[in-house]
Amino acid sequence: MKKLFFGIFVLLCVASCTTVNKTATTRAITAPVVAATIADLEVAPKKITYTYFPTGAVKRGGLNNVKAAAVSEALARNGNADVLVESQCEVVKYSGFFHRTIVSVTVTGYPATYKNFKSVSVPTAEKLILKK
Repeated sequence: MKKLFFGIFVLLCVASCTTVNKTATTRAITAPVVAATIADLEVAPKKITYTYFPTGAVKRGGLNNVKAAAVSEALARNGNADVLVESQCEVVKYSGFFHRTIVSVTVTGYPATYKNFKSVSVPTAEKLILKK
C-alpha cells in the first residue's frame, strides 16, 4: 500500500513540474522572383529636425521601437515622405536611482519619396539575384 501511495506521489510530482518547450525549425526555400520593381528616390534638399516625446506604450517596446516611432512621426509631420535618408537619432535619457527612461528622441535627416515605379528587365533582375 505504501508503494502505491509513493508511486502516485512521485507521478504527481513529476507530472506537475514538467516544462513544455516548443521549438520550430525553418527550412530555406528558394522561391523565384515573380515580379521585380525598382523606383527612383526623390530626396528633399532641406534637412528636417524633429523632436519626439514617446509615450509609455512606445517606451515599453525598447529603444529601437522608440527610434522607429520617432522617424515615422517626423516623416508624417514633414510632408508625409516615405523614408528618411542619412537619418541620425539623438536619444535623451533620464537616469534615476532605480531606473532609466527615455525622455526624448531628436531625429534629423532628409525626407525622400519613391517615384517612377517600373518593372525590372530580366537581365537586370538576374544581376541583382546573382549579387546576393
